[in-house]
Amino acid sequence: MKTIGLTGGIASGKTTVSNTLRELGAVIIDADKIAREVVEKGKPAYVDIVSYFGEEILLKNDQLDRKKLGSIVFSNPCHLEKLNQFTHPRIFKAIDKKINYYKQNQSNRVIILDAALLIETDLKNKVDEVWIVVVPKILQIQRLMERDGLSFEEANQRIKSQMPTEKKIPFADRLINNSGDLEELIKQVKKIWGMIMRE
Repeated sequence: MKTIGLTGGIASGKTTVSNTLRELGAVIIDADKIAREVVEKGKPAYVDIVSYFGEEILLKNDQLDRKKLGSIVFSNPCHLEKLNQFTHPRIFKAIDKKINYYKQNQSNRVIILDAALLIETDLKNKVDEVWIVVVPKILQIQRLMERDGLSFEEANQRIKSQMPTEKKIPFADRLINNSGDLEELIKQVKKIWGMIMRE
């Protein structure tokens, strides 16, 4: 069966799409979850990050303060690049391991690689198809402000730190439009799922 890369900008609705696909029977590889695992206390990426950014990015329990680290890297491209150097190779290695496992053990199921940085990285070369969740920027900002309690400026800064959606679209095999309500989004996902099940 196919390996499909699912991506979309922050607050685009990608997680909702991923959850719907899981309910429909897909195997989900969540790059965000793997990213959190590789920076757990004591892991090599954690050691590199604390060594570079300092202990002020730690919570009282010595776990990374993701909010503080986020505010640092999203306001400074050099810091973001450094963080990616510490984490990306380890994330990609873990993703490769999971894809290989599912291909060997669950070859009858569709694998969904849910990854925000699918297009920007080599992850797009690991999948058979690319699906992108698209949403108008003003709606994206509004949803991000509501979800994470950010100001307009903070939300806009986080969106600007990512590759613009219009530059991702040429890589897409399928687009999922999330400018409507939840019901409309799920309806689209189920329709696309039905199509790939018939292929």
